[in-house]
Amino acid sequence: MPAPSPTVALALGGGAALGWAHIGIVRTLVERGVHIDAVAGTSIGAVVAACVAADKLDALEDLARSATALTVLRYLDVGFRGSMLGGRTIERQLRRHFGDLRLEDLPLPCATVAADLVSGTEVVLRDGPVVEAVRASLAIPGLFKPVVRNDYMLADGGLVNPVPVSAARQLSACPVIAVNLQGDYINRAAATGFRKAAGNARISAIRTTRASLGLLLSSLARHVLAANPADLVITPAIGHIEVGDFTRAEDLIQAGRRAAEDAWPTIEALNCI
Repeated sequence: MPAPSPTVALALGGGAALGWAHIGIVRTLVERGVHIDAVAGTSIGAVVAACVAADKLDALEDLARSATALTVLRYLDVGFRGSMLGGRTIERQLRRHFGDLRLEDLPLPCATVAADLVSGTEVVLRDGPVVEAVRASLAIPGLFKPVVRNDYMLADGGLVNPVPVSAARQLSACPVIAVNLQGDYINRAAATGFRKAAGNARISAIRTTRASLGLLLSSLARHVLAANPADLVITPAIGHIEVGDFTRAEDLIQAGRRAAEDAWPTIEALNCI
């Protein structure tokens, strides 16, 4: 008798454009017969999580693959209250695909993670409008306007939980596969110009800032995963790609596929008890 297909929950981490790698990982899991029991996401991971739960990954992949510098610019509408960018175009796209769908009505259990700027705490959204939940998780402070919900002022979940294993465990008792988009710091540092042999190299303030931000995000993800371990962490080798480069969908999707394929022996052994 063949072994039963693995059944897992997914925790999809934040990382702006690097989130296209999630598509390759999810595609590979589904093609190999993995059953996804539930999905949680932070920031760009929240977008992918909602698309997986609503069976709309095809539409997201089409959008990712068609992205150019010009189309990305169209999503950046100037805002004047609480943010540099309004996020209205992004919200229109979300409404186009999700309409009035609510998280609790999706075919798969789904949660998004946001940060409350009032209390500084993590907020896991498991019900309510999908568009609102995703927008809240995407709202990078200073760039996109926070989402006000009840007494919360919600912003990017990556501020408090960049790899939402704890949220995935709220949804499912199955093993959790986490995707850490921030884990490839060595390649990010090298791409930024920080190498062992660079002792005498002239490093600009911009490069130093970029490397420092990458280190900060990598360290936060590592500490969150130490506090809330996943059954498996997949870390795609994508540190050489800029987090803001939404035009590298093909490279990122393929990197996600390779990472999932490399982890397959461990994935195959996972299953609900």
